[in-house]
Amino acid sequence: MSVPHKVGTVKSKQAFQATNVNTQPKAPVAKVVKAAGKKKDEEEATDTVEGEEWMPGKTLVKPSDQLDLTEEELNEEITRVLTANNPNAPQNVVRYGFKEGCYKPIIFVDQMAIHFELEGNLVHKESDEGRRLMAKQAERDSGKGAEKLDNVAKAGDKERKLTNQFNFNERASQTLNNPPRDISCQTEPPPRANFSATANQWEIYDFYVEELKRREKSKEKQEGQVLNKEEDKSKKKMIQAETQSDDITQLAHAAKIIERMVNQNIFDEVAQDFMYFEDAADEFRGEKGTLLPLWKLQYDKAKGLSVTALCWNPKYSDLFAVGLGSYEFTQEERGMLLFYTLKNSSYPEFIFNTTSGVMCVDIHAQLSYLVAVGLHDGCVAVYNLKKKSDQPIYNSTASSGKHRGAVMQVKWQKDDLDSNHNFISVSTDGRVVSWTLVKHELVFTDIIKLPATDKVPDDLKDVIATAGTSLDFHKQKDYHFLVATEAGKIHKGSKYYSSKFLETYDAHFMTVSRVRWNPFHPNVFISCGWDWMVKIWDQTIKSPIFTFELKTSVTDVAWAPYSSTIFAAITNDGKVHVFDLSINKYEALCQQKVVSKKTRLLHIEFNPVNPIIIVGDDRGHVISLKLSPNLRKKPKEKKGQELPKGPEVEIAKMEQLLSSLR
Repeated sequence: MSVPHKVGTVKSKQAFQATNVNTQPKAPVAKVVKAAGKKKDEEEATDTVEGEEWMPGKTLVKPSDQLDLTEEELNEEITRVLTANNPNAPQNVVRYGFKEGCYKPIIFVDQMAIHFELEGNLVHKESDEGRRLMAKQAERDSGKGAEKLDNVAKAGDKERKLTNQFNFNERASQTLNNPPRDISCQTEPPPRANFSATANQWEIYDFYVEELKRREKSKEKQEGQVLNKEEDKSKKKMIQAETQSDDITQLAHAAKIIERMVNQNIFDEVAQDFMYFEDAADEFRGEKGTLLPLWKLQYDKAKGLSVTALCWNPKYSDLFAVGLGSYEFTQEERGMLLFYTLKNSSYPEFIFNTTSGVMCVDIHAQLSYLVAVGLHDGCVAVYNLKKKSDQPIYNSTASSGKHRGAVMQVKWQKDDLDSNHNFISVSTDGRVVSWTLVKHELVFTDIIKLPATDKVPDDLKDVIATAGTSLDFHKQKDYHFLVATEAGKIHKGSKYYSSKFLETYDAHFMTVSRVRWNPFHPNVFISCGWDWMVKIWDQTIKSPIFTFELKTSVTDVAWAPYSSTIFAAITNDGKVHVFDLSINKYEALCQQKVVSKKTRLLHIEFNPVNPIIIVGDDRGHVISLKLSPNLRKKPKEKKGQELPKGPEVEIAKMEQLLSSLR
């Protein structure tokens, strides 16, 4: 055993020498390490594994600039703490503190620095989306397994014939095409003739005169035929009334009574409020008052139309007319004339359809069945409620002098010297026209034309007209009238003096929407406009005596029929403002919104007898409202004294108010 050991020793030396040859700089260190290792093995008396001496030894390389430290310095422990602070984060950021009123340094600064960011598409397996993806993957795996089994089965059954998946059969057929044929015919040309003539003014005039005579003769013939037919019909009705007890007219009258009874039962609470309710809370409101909503009247076939006119019947206090049309002048629309009664709020009493929109309505003071209507296309018409026909009994045409613009106001007048009914209209074409009902036609007479504004050049003043928007006649002197214009002016005129206006008032900066005389005082009138203003005037003074700003466009204003100092105005935002100058000269006693946000109020009217008002909006609805006691206050009667009543009291009340301002 000793001999092989020596041989191995020799080999190891040779190998060691070879390594020393290859690495000369490291040889001395290696020899020292090897000798120390052998010495240690011998001392511990351990057996080395054969071939262990062939492993190269580890060498320690010391840099030339390394510090030489002592044992104490080497054994010293140095503690280093790692923090998450960003060295590049600013440390002197200040912000302004509104609470202290000065700049303050910010203590906490964002120290996070993002070195790498990658958006991934990993989904947590316990989430809903992860469960759905895992279920789809399981289905795919199961499908692949089934396909493999099918492929194996198909490979085993090679003789199986594949079926046609689309069940397609190719078929063809041939048809015969009919040969085309041409058909032609020859006609004789129509006969021709040459005609020529000259037309002069007198020839045109003679032709019109002959045409008018021919029309008068034809009307007289038709009247005779109508009279004969009416006599025959009356005779037949007499015979039918004797023979038949169930006349259709009697049935209709009974049905109307039943309908009113049913409606009054349905709206019994509203009727009770209308008759008896008085708001007791007014005692605690001081001067303020409220409006109680009663009936809301609407007609289904009038959707898309706006309320353009309101007028109470002077004879029947529960009946009023509603004109439906549109103020959008870009396109003409259909119109309707409806008559409602408070006894039946669900359906109109009378319905008249018009080809053009209704712009204004007025009912005759004595003959309450005659209704004058102004239309959007410039025509004026007169309807008779006694006749069942949908057509007007009088209608203006182009040959009878109809207006060239929309008719904005019509007003009935007293009968002329020949006892003919007549009314006056004002239009956007600037004409104020008087219409007389003669036989079966309307005869017009131009009263005056509205003057052009100063901005219009002199050579165009006869061409460009000033549009009239409102008209009202004096309550005592019925020949005096007021006309409001789009230019913001109000003109005072007379029917008997047509060369020029008596007075002109610079009323508003924008369009005047309404002007009305006071029903009691002869010198006072009121106006409103799109410039947010309501103004009260004394006709003897050029400037207004009262001015109220309502913060939005004022579309209509009306005096109360029971007091000379109470009036109501409506605005574009859906509010009703009620004023009483004898109580408060500076602000309204009531400001109440009666419609929704996007609805505009257009017209307002006081009932001549009952303490209610009606307002119409741009959706074709009419709302009736009852005034609370504070809005219709009257002087309290003292014990043993009777207060004077009548128009003289109201005139004195307004005169006292005016004298305090002069």
